[in-house]
Amino acid sequence: MTLPVLLLALGAACCLGFGFVLQQSAARTAPLGDFLSPRLLLDLVRMPRWLAGIALMSGGTGLGALALSQGEMSLVAPLLATHLLFAMALVRVRTRQPLGRQGWGGLLLLAGGVAGFLLAGRPQGSDATVAPMRHWLVIGAVLACALALTAVARRFRLGIGPALLGAAGGLLYGLQDALTRVSGQLVSGDRGALGLLTAWQPYGVLVLGLAGLLLVQSAFEMAPLRSSLPALTAAQPLAGIACGVGFLGDRLRTDAPALTWQAAGLLAVVTGIVFLCRHPSMPAGTVAREPVLAGVVKGG
Repeated sequence: MTLPVLLLALGAACCLGFGFVLQQSAARTAPLGDFLSPRLLLDLVRMPRWLAGIALMSGGTGLGALALSQGEMSLVAPLLATHLLFAMALVRVRTRQPLGRQGWGGLLLLAGGVAGFLLAGRPQGSDATVAPMRHWLVIGAVLACALALTAVARRFRLGIGPALLGAAGGLLYGLQDALTRVSGQLVSGDRGALGLLTAWQPYGVLVLGLAGLLLVQSAFEMAPLRSSLPALTAAQPLAGIACGVGFLGDRLRTDAPALTWQAAGLLAVVTGIVFLCRHPSMPAGTVAREPVLAGVVKGG
């Protein structure tokens, strides 16, 4: 891992973390009838706070794309998951809530899990050609999981719905990261910008970005940040690693000790994410919306 890749990935994580906090702060005031509707984005675009969050997320996406152009997907994806640390820092400043044992424990688990996974797996690129069928199988599996989670979330808006939508959005963002890396490779290829315009991957990046944005904003609208951000933060790097190994040619160490430490690292990451998002400083939403929401769900 080179220093530029590390700095770019952490810079992207910082922008993403701050952006998610601002987006959720605005989305929770949007009309509840816009759930999973494009109207939600039209309503949110009128809110300066949401636009600031989108600007930060766009900047983070750009920095992430630069990191992906210089590093392997299986390397950059776990680093991007640290956006939760920056989100935590922002909400802690806003709420003045001390970290305590839970906060510090979650921070150490997330940071240590990412470091453990990278040290054990030692992600490396490969020039080996991946079979097209494997390419589409991985993409199809990620999309199918996202669609299934969204379908279930529509039926359980008050319960696990926001978490499922966050996970679905995270899966789409992880796949988007993978296609972003492919798009960068097309630009640096023999055909340059022409190759980018005539390939399907850049358009896939755009569609996945809009679909993921709608899912995530719907999750932010329906429940507090702690209900959706853990699933989003965990799903995105897992999808990115799956795509990296599945069709981008990334290689991880596969001996038994390495696989054990990689699994332990990912488990620590997920556990740390849950600890941090359940921390008291994470926004808990507004109680006044709950009776209205119950009426919407009962009537819908």
